[in-house]
Amino acid sequence: MSKYNEQYPPYAENYPMYNPGPSAPYAPPSGPPPDAGAYNADYKSPYEGDRFKPKKRVKDPVFLVLFVAQLAGFCVVSGIVLSEWISSGGLGGGLGGGSSGANTGSSVTLDQHTVYLLLLVTAAALLLSATQLLLTRAFTRMIMHCYAYSLHLSQYVVMDIAKHHMSVYVVAFVSLFIQAGLSVWYAFTAIATYAKWTPGNPSCSTGTACSSSKVAGLIVYETFCYLWTSQVVGNVALATLAGGPFGAWYYLGPRDDGQMPSRPTLSSFARASTFSLGSIAFGSLIVTILELIRIILNAARQNADANGQPIEAVLACCAECFIGCVESMVEYFNKYAYIEIALYGKPYIEAARDTWRLFKDRGIDALVNDSLVGITLTWGAYAVGLLASLFAYLYLRFTHPSYNTDGQYTAPILLFAFLIGLQCSLTLSSAIEAGVSTIFVGLGEDPQILAYRAPELFELIRQNYPQVVQGVSGP
Repeated sequence: MSKYNEQYPPYAENYPMYNPGPSAPYAPPSGPPPDAGAYNADYKSPYEGDRFKPKKRVKDPVFLVLFVAQLAGFCVVSGIVLSEWISSGGLGGGLGGGSSGANTGSSVTLDQHTVYLLLLVTAAALLLSATQLLLTRAFTRMIMHCYAYSLHLSQYVVMDIAKHHMSVYVVAFVSLFIQAGLSVWYAFTAIATYAKWTPGNPSCSTGTACSSSKVAGLIVYETFCYLWTSQVVGNVALATLAGGPFGAWYYLGPRDDGQMPSRPTLSSFARASTFSLGSIAFGSLIVTILELIRIILNAARQNADANGQPIEAVLACCAECFIGCVESMVEYFNKYAYIEIALYGKPYIEAARDTWRLFKDRGIDALVNDSLVGITLTWGAYAVGLLASLFAYLYLRFTHPSYNTDGQYTAPILLFAFLIGLQCSLTLSSAIEAGVSTIFVGLGEDPQILAYRAPELFELIRQNYPQVVQGVSGP
């Protein structure tokens, strides 16, 4: 008997147990799966519509070129400022200095204190994010106890698939380490930019055109590059898992049945990082622009507060909240578009149109369970970001760097720390979200497969959301 057919201990006496079922092959000659009830007539081939075998053609090449160009530009700027900063030996300061209350380092701008600080913040974010995923894996039932049982069951299915496909955790941790490395690179580049072009620092005497506006412009550009690249890294990981172990399990069945490819994760990564990279960069760019606008509005609100301008602060706060809501909706929508891209190799616009059709036919309420999973993981990511910011604040409090005597750099440093913690956690938790979202996309396209693959989960969804089990209408 397949190890996928083993039942789990009952979660509650009144609830059915998850059992993925025998998962018979779905090759066309075998006919529809048995006991699929009224959905036999809707049976489709798992490779329908170029699923898992898209055409080998680069999608959205313009955005692929733009993404590569911005990354190359960031490399050039980073190389210039880091080489200058290293040659000048930094601006002094060090790990743990100033505990007696004395200020340390240069009073001009950010120094080695901040480099060490952000390195430690990145390490802490890495550890906290890994702990969050491991706790979610170990205590799935306890964490989801307060939500709908169908939510608990869907995440339980995903965690079970992950247990039999360790590549899920490999992709999650590799993307996390890449994210951490990117965060360290960004932190060094931002510090070096402050050191090179802030008026009054030693490098200005060598003829460098220093100005606060140049520093602000470069920091905005570097932050944009960091956010866009970070988004692409996380979304490539999501597409890899959706088009790999999760999508293959849903449409082809467990590996023991012989229909799943030998290396579904590797082939999915190859598609996501080559032919579909432009489409992923396209969707990531939209979110990056919104996130950057929100960060700028947040800085404007803080500046208005500091200058005693309450009306401007309130207006900036309202605009920030509005942009944040739009960003959340776009991120939620994009997640399903990336799954369409991963499964079929569609361009972003086509994937977005098909995702909208899925939402329209199903209704967003029918996918509320998935959003609840996202809520729990997002709150965990915010907790990691806040803990990283708290760590940064305590470090500033006990090291007393001279550049922050009046606290003028506290806000941007805490913001950097929060972004690093948030991005690391979101990257790692995307592994779970990818699984749940892929199941719901598969349910929207071919509900009869879930009726056979995990009948208890299908029945719970059918009872609570009958609309979701109806086939998606053709274009």
